[in-house]
Amino acid sequence: MAYHYARFGAQLVLTARREAELQKVAQRCLKLGAKKAVYYAADMASPPESEKLAHFALQNLGGLDYVVLNHIGWTPFRMWDGDVDHARWLMQVNFISSVAIASAALPDLAKSKGSLIVISSLAGRIAMPFTSIYSATKFALEGFFASLRNELVMQKKDVSITMCVLGLIDTESALNKTKGIVNQEAAPASEAALAIVKGGATRAMEVFYPWTTQLICGVRDWFPAQRDWILRDSYNYTTN
Repeated sequence: MAYHYARFGAQLVLTARREAELQKVAQRCLKLGAKKAVYYAADMASPPESEKLAHFALQNLGGLDYVVLNHIGWTPFRMWDGDVDHARWLMQVNFISSVAIASAALPDLAKSKGSLIVISSLAGRIAMPFTSIYSATKFALEGFFASLRNELVMQKKDVSITMCVLGLIDTESALNKTKGIVNQEAAPASEAALAIVKGGATRAMEVFYPWTTQLICGVRDWFPAQRDWILRDSYNYTTN
């Protein structure tokens, strides 16, 4: 996504935990055409970092047009094993930090009539095996930002919220987790990123990528038994 924004000449603030990787991405963004590319290394498991990030972005850019909430924490791709401590940690990283960043950014986004772009998942619309806590964090994102969208309209604040519902994407981490378990072809990450950027730019309420995610969401309430059977049948799993 950063590279697509760079090609459009954007000014960027990037964040992730690994500073060395951020440096590489920022440098490439400048080569691709970004007017500015700075970074803030942070771990979203630490609650204070969310507000610090928003303030850093405002100080370096002077204002905000788009805020893309794309960070997630690591979680195992397996049956629920009762690890409540991990559930609390993942809820902080995947959900609470996004709420905090959005809250800190909203006053400036209201001034610029800007956009919040929230990266969700098919697992945030339909509960799936092996993703219980991840799915819970995405359901939380969907509920909060759908409610916030209505509240902003009621307050006559012109801030758009785009929810991006993604299926299986061919990132290294996703492929490593699902290898030999999920019988699905992963969609290209570069195309998913461009679909997200376009959706935010056009202020779309929702982005579905690949297109099959919208089809699955469309039939989920009409054929619940068949839906769950199809979901389970797409996994390689046998009991011991």
